[in-house]
Amino acid sequence: MIAWPRSFFALARLGLIAVTVTACGTASGYLTPSGTTTTLMAGWEHHFLIDWTVEPEQGGARRIRGYVSSQHGESAEPVRLLVQALDSSGAVVGQRIGWVTGGVNGFQRAYFEITNLASAGQYRVFVWDYTFLQNPGSGWL
Repeated sequence: MIAWPRSFFALARLGLIAVTVTACGTASGYLTPSGTTTTLMAGWEHHFLIDWTVEPEQGGARRIRGYVSSQHGESAEPVRLLVQALDSSGAVVGQRIGWVTGGVNGFQRAYFEITNLASAGQYRVFVWDYTFLQNPGSGWL
């Protein structure tokens, strides 16, 4: 059996942390929404409907409040939404990703709020990503 010095393990741990942080930094750039990238889940419109309104907040910011309704029989959790604020030409002037707390149960709806949005002429709301929870009796592990 090889007796490794303690400094070897400390150096190995530091190397692993550095690789993990670098990988996360690279991945986060890929997952950033843009004016044309509005979801990570193509076809989300087949599973969810979104009903929302815009309300003023203090300081000129805006708040989006509404409901996400599931058109699918399985619960979805986590669920995140992307809200984009658009100027009069349709260019994105602000955006935020927010959570639907507790997810959305199958064939039901869940309330959401996304605050501190830029004041804009119009807004768009998309399902950014979600995960369907498999029913324990469905055969999936």
